[in-house]
Amino acid sequence: MVERLVDDGIEREYAEALFSREALEFDPDHMGHKMRTLLNTKQAAKGVRRAEEPQVMERYLNPILIAGAYAYLRDNRETLESAYERYGVDGDHIVALLLVETRLGTNTGRHKAMPVLASMALAGDYALIEEQFADVTMSEDMKRWLVERTRQKGDWAYGELLALVEYARQNAQDPFTIPGSLYGAIGICQFMPSTAKHYGVDGDGDGRVDLFVKADALHSMANYLKEHGWKKGMSEEQRLKVIYRYNHSMSYAMTVDAVADKLRRTRELFGG
Repeated sequence: MVERLVDDGIEREYAEALFSREALEFDPDHMGHKMRTLLNTKQAAKGVRRAEEPQVMERYLNPILIAGAYAYLRDNRETLESAYERYGVDGDHIVALLLVETRLGTNTGRHKAMPVLASMALAGDYALIEEQFADVTMSEDMKRWLVERTRQKGDWAYGELLALVEYARQNAQDPFTIPGSLYGAIGICQFMPSTAKHYGVDGDGDGRVDLFVKADALHSMANYLKEHGWKKGMSEEQRLKVIYRYNHSMSYAMTVDAVADKLRRTRELFGG
């Protein structure tokens, strides 16, 4: 990992210091979990079972959650209005995304992003996670697919690790201090580090992009949606296509849109 980072422009002294931390221990479980999920999906696709139709996840329409999202909408009205003026994305959809992603910023992951991504990058070598599949019966063709897919995921994780290091340095942060999800997403908006680098914006004008700060995260989410085609007055179909880019699940997109509609109706009823 050190040599790869150095080859990609990170100073050797800095890279070696990062990887000399006692807290940085290889954990094969992140890649093992990811590849087991992908393998199960791959094997299921070979069967005759018909894929389920996408549908709204009703648990996010719970009145208590909607009330909390509405309160968040009111409490952060100025920030959301400035994001709307700058990017043309309404606050209802930004808050709906935030509710589904992290329960309005209250669940940003219990892991550290750097150890997760470093472990997954190293685990692109299937031999390091092979024992986790000792109980799985698969054909030789499926085994070859799993080995190659693991290598690809390892390369993806390395790219995200590099992006995380660069993102942290740009913002004068220690990458070890950045919390992350099971697969390394960061911030209350749950951007992967490469997404943070490309679409993260300074929403509060302090010269930094900190996705754990509301203004930066909300503006960054709006910027992401705009850059992926969001425009005022879109049809439902057009909205769903853009939201789908945030998380490649049509059920997810439908849920976000449904929550936004609930928030819009609540605003119209109670104001704010």
